[in-house]
Amino acid sequence: MLAGECIAVPKDTTGIVEAIRLLHTARDSAVKARTAAFNQFSELAITAPESIRRSLTATTLAGKASQATTWRPNHNQLADPVQAAKLALRGLARRIAALTAEAAEIEQRLAEMVHAAAPRTLNLLGMGPIHTAQMLITAGQNIDRLHSEAAFAHLCAADPIPASSGKTTRHRLNPFGDRQANRALHLIAVVRLRYCQRTRAYAKRRTEQGLSKKDIIRCLKRYIAREIYYSLRADLRQLATAT
Repeated sequence: MLAGECIAVPKDTTGIVEAIRLLHTARDSAVKARTAAFNQFSELAITAPESIRRSLTATTLAGKASQATTWRPNHNQLADPVQAAKLALRGLARRIAALTAEAAEIEQRLAEMVHAAAPRTLNLLGMGPIHTAQMLITAGQNIDRLHSEAAFAHLCAADPIPASSGKTTRHRLNPFGDRQANRALHLIAVVRLRYCQRTRAYAKRRTEQGLSKKDIIRCLKRYIAREIYYSLRADLRQLATAT
């Protein structure tokens, strides 16, 4: 503000939600690095000498990486493309294995902490430890700093933006807000469209009304954000009284 006074309340960074954020960040880093290693392994495996390609008999990329971890290249003959390919692919394969183990360990710890912080939210359809952790991070431990569920939806970029023109009345997706939270809402909506009968009935009704699939998912994300807000608020208030 011009007077130099800020009316926004910052997130509480002294509790379990901050610890969840730190672990969630480390897990994301491990997953992204593993994906990059998988991509590099795939590219090298495709362009490697024919003898290397024939030795990778597994049908999946993960299986091929597992095979490559046991290779023993001849370090005295690295000028030979076959030996160089073995060394490069083995290094990538072992990196993939290490990052997989790291991500799995963090996910286990995250699941325990998320269950302790937000058991109600964790049990919602389509939620899991990772999505619940993201919603906790977005809301913050002091969720009461958000004045309403509409504020939470705006923070998650799930609030509709008017995009009407002439006689056409419609809304569009919000391109701003917390994109990771918005991504989580999208994935939750996709899960519910597949497994929730009530959500499928809603989608069918809205399709008959002329809405596109994108618009239906936008509406679902708004409803899901509302449900998550009230569930998170109950969880975090209970957590505050327990501590």
